[in-house]
Amino acid sequence: MKSLKVCIVIPIYNEQDIVRNSIDTILKYTKKLPPIVTVLVVNDGSVDATEQIVNEIVNNQESEKLMLISHSKNQGYGAAIKTGINFASTNEYDYILFMDCDLTNHPKYLEDFYKKMIKGYDYIKATRYGKNASVFGVPLQKKILSIVGNLIARILYGIPLKDLTNGFRAAKVEIMKTIDLKENGFVIIMEELYYVKSIAKTFCEVPFELTSRADSQGKSKFSYGPAAIYSYLKYPLKTFFESHSNNFN
Repeated sequence: MKSLKVCIVIPIYNEQDIVRNSIDTILKYTKKLPPIVTVLVVNDGSVDATEQIVNEIVNNQESEKLMLISHSKNQGYGAAIKTGINFASTNEYDYILFMDCDLTNHPKYLEDFYKKMIKGYDYIKATRYGKNASVFGVPLQKKILSIVGNLIARILYGIPLKDLTNGFRAAKVEIMKTIDLKENGFVIIMEELYYVKSIAKTFCEVPFELTSRADSQGKSKFSYGPAAIYSYLKYPLKTFFESHSNNFN
């Protein structure tokens, strides 16, 4: 069986209190994967000790599995994602996987992702909904917003996935490198799907348990305000209006 070359991208910004434990935990689970799996931390202009801590871990590692790229200033989650895609494309990886640094996307599911990669799926999403999936410790208001937002996006996009807004995902690099992504915020997740839906031929999901970010880890960088909700629906709505416009032409 061929071993795939996989790049795990972890965007990070001002996470000095959790970054050491997070990286240690992620690296522990990558030991169950083939050796040609790289963990790329993209430091998005942190102004605390995050970069210094990650550099220390990189310099003291036994293998060369962990790498660090730093932005000189904070540009946003989407900018970090694009940096990761460029790295994976330039270095000819087969797959790229994105996950958060706070372990709400737990690395114990990396092996499940890899099994889907071996089967050759173009696009793989972790899902909080359905059999063997759950959400733990997340406030009810956020759960409702997520469920409603995903339902609307699923209807408008027409993609066979239940959890479109989730950022724990993987894709073939040959697909991602053809997409000219513009967004620098979290909405890049939805912009990505706007293009992927017409390029990828096969989709699948990995059921997982999403856990809430602990209070000791500080606040999440993601906002659930009206502006954020609109931005997440912007691309599904664009798809809807484009498809209906074509029907009238």
